[in-house]
Amino acid sequence: MSDEKAPGTATPPPTLGEGCTSRYDVDALSEEDGTEFPGAADLWRELHEEGDDKPPKKPAD
Repeated sequence: MSDEKAPGTATPPPTLGEGCTSRYDVDALSEEDGTEFPGAADLWRELHEEGDDKPPKKPAD
């Protein structure tokens, strides 16, 4: 980052289609466009325990 005081910016990945059929162009995506969340499956199971009819628990802040 050349200027530490410059505000950060984000740009969405390229899309295909228009309106309701708009979607991300999978061929244009790279490792820089994704997120890594290896604990997602464990968190999902923790929040949605099998046989539990209650709403999912909210994660602690």
